[in-house]
Amino acid sequence: MTNPVAIVTGGSRGIGAAIVEQLAKDGFDIVLSYARNAQAAEETADKVRALGRKALAVKADGSSVAGNKAVIAETVKEFGRLDTLVCNAGIYPYGPIDEMSVEQIEQVLNLNVRGVMVETAEAVKHMKKGGRLIFIGSAFGARAPFPGISLYAATKAALRGFTQGVARDLGPKGITVNVVEPGPIDTDLNPATGEGAKVISSFVATGAYGTVDDIANMVSFLASPKAGYITGAALPVDGGLEA
Repeated sequence: MTNPVAIVTGGSRGIGAAIVEQLAKDGFDIVLSYARNAQAAEETADKVRALGRKALAVKADGSSVAGNKAVIAETVKEFGRLDTLVCNAGIYPYGPIDEMSVEQIEQVLNLNVRGVMVETAEAVKHMKKGGRLIFIGSAFGARAPFPGISLYAATKAALRGFTQGVARDLGPKGITVNVVEPGPIDTDLNPATGEGAKVISSFVATGAYGTVDDIANMVSFLASPKAGYITGAALPVDGGLEA
């Protein structure tokens, strides 16, 4: 058990799957969590194994405390170590605030914010100097350019404050924490050719969607020794949406 180990929550598809594959290429054994689609999770895990790395897919409810703790516990049980945690799982509620229910508010807070906090608190118990915490935020955490994203924007803005605080807590231990803030990324759930894509692209300086590899490459860098002096930062990968 000498290979570094990374957890990627929500790692079965889209941005999460791209991060999983890139970290496997970087030499990590991988634990990826998923909520429902076991087939997609195993297909992603098989790509890791094809690269000569070990992989474990863990079904977990990321909106529950028990599910968050289980992902960390399963990782330590299987691999005996944890070097990098990538918190990617999240949901995107859309609609004006006066149409949002209390249940929707609780759901997005539990998954997008509390889940990251619980996973972080559990993960750092097993991390040593050189450990990496990487949260997948959003450019909408810095800028809400159109109506209907208040809940989502609030949760991603919260990750900025959490990142800064955790950086202070863990800096003396040599563990870094950063939040990556994607702009619009071409995925199955948010295709660059989908309804509304033209409007969203108009807020981006480049006028274009990014790719999942754009995010995976940033995570790869932050997880590497090259990023050892970067902590407490919010790093946009957004084509200039925050500009």
